[in-house]
Amino acid sequence: MPDLRFGDLILDETCLFARRNEQTIKFTRNERALLLALTRNPHRLMRRGRLLDELASESDISDRNIDFLVNRVRSKLGDSARSPKYIATQYGEGYVWIAAPSSGTIAGFLAIAPTFGPQGHRFGQQASSLVGQISDMIAGDLGRDVVVVEDGYAGATSARYVLQMSFLAGNEYLDCAATLRDMPSKRIVKAFRLHFDMADARSLATEARRISDGVVDALSQALIEASTGLGTPADEPLETRFHKAASLLSASNRTWLASGEQLGRDRAHDPLNADIALQWCLHLFARLVHTSPFGEISLEERYRIESEIDATVLECLPAVEANPLLMLAAAKLLYFIDRGHLDLAEDIAGRAFARTADSGAAFPVMGQLCHARGRFDEAIGFFDRGIETFEPDSDLHLHMRVLKAISVLASGDRAALDTTVADAARENPRCPRDIGLTIGWMVAAPEQKLPAASVDALTAIGPAGAGNAIEYLYFTSARHLVSEEARANVMRGLIAHVMRLHGKEAVPAFVLRSIGPIAA
Repeated sequence: MPDLRFGDLILDETCLFARRNEQTIKFTRNERALLLALTRNPHRLMRRGRLLDELASESDISDRNIDFLVNRVRSKLGDSARSPKYIATQYGEGYVWIAAPSSGTIAGFLAIAPTFGPQGHRFGQQASSLVGQISDMIAGDLGRDVVVVEDGYAGATSARYVLQMSFLAGNEYLDCAATLRDMPSKRIVKAFRLHFDMADARSLATEARRISDGVVDALSQALIEASTGLGTPADEPLETRFHKAASLLSASNRTWLASGEQLGRDRAHDPLNADIALQWCLHLFARLVHTSPFGEISLEERYRIESEIDATVLECLPAVEANPLLMLAAAKLLYFIDRGHLDLAEDIAGRAFARTADSGAAFPVMGQLCHARGRFDEAIGFFDRGIETFEPDSDLHLHMRVLKAISVLASGDRAALDTTVADAARENPRCPRDIGLTIGWMVAAPEQKLPAASVDALTAIGPAGAGNAIEYLYFTSARHLVSEEARANVMRGLIAHVMRLHGKEAVPAFVLRSIGPIAA
């Protein structure tokens, strides 16, 4: 494999050394083996046992030595276990290489990649003018970033779409063909043959407009398809559709609660419709998350509803492969029910995200999947992008802030916790009071003295209501985390406050078993 570039760090293809700012970093044999194992399996959990296998030639290497070795490599790379850029710790399990390569490729929405035949740039000025006009027109019409790369198709493979323009110069003419590709799938979306008079600047401008209009039409249709489904209106502006899609996938959306009867009728009328089936599952999901945390749904009812979601989503998967929005809905639901489908949910969401043109609809789902794996910096990055995207004081904005707070809690970094999110939830008229109270107890530090009104509310619900609140928080916010320590970090505040007022007996035993040493 070629050298890998991660920002200002360049790793040799054999991981014998790295370069940064003209400084050479050398690695030992074991450090090299570790780096090879991690970098060749990016964003995948490498368990300590697997890493031990990679170092099997060293008889004195043990499980504990792996941790020391990782710390040595981190030190050489200038990495931090607390805020990792390269190697993230999956507590109790292993390590993940989280850095995305930036090996000279272009990332973004659309890259235009001109290439020239063996006779080179005979008409380079005219070709550059044509490419520049097309780039400006597409960027102006779409309102998205368009970049022109100098080294052709190979330098544009990280872009969402690539318009490859192949030029061949003859004695008095310039041939050109343009191919628009969807890069995640390598699918050809549209192809063009260009016709122009080299001596006529107006001819170049006319062709530039024709090609840019064709590209814009094709990309607009792709974006519309990416925001179709779950009842999104087909006749609204694209940005409105993406915003509604994000809202429909959000746990803060209560409209699914009222749609049960209609969706039930729709399913009876069209039982094979995967879109309607997933909408029904989102209705069931809303019944679980918009219930009172203090005890409206029993464990038996929760299990029954989640089993129905599980069976329905799995049945729908073959039918939703062509629809990114429905794929995101399926991934979200599989993540939520926590039935061992995390790998599947990641695969579905990752492929859908690559086709949604970086729309906000995917940010919560992608963030939660990173959160589940313990890649909290990545998760918080997605949540921050959602916070920047959605209007302040909107339900979506608050939802992203709550998700970020949970991820910060799970990481154990209480110093970075935004505790005002609890006040925002309690003050939001669309957030049920009981859920707002539970968020407040969750973010309050275990040793913190609760405000009098909060103590009164926790006292009033009694031991049974408090135990139900713990169950609710566990099912909605903690059980998905692979790491026991991370689950404990999320639950610690609420459990401490409940135990202080109602005793340990109020804490459900299965929750204590799931979070281990916190029980003490």
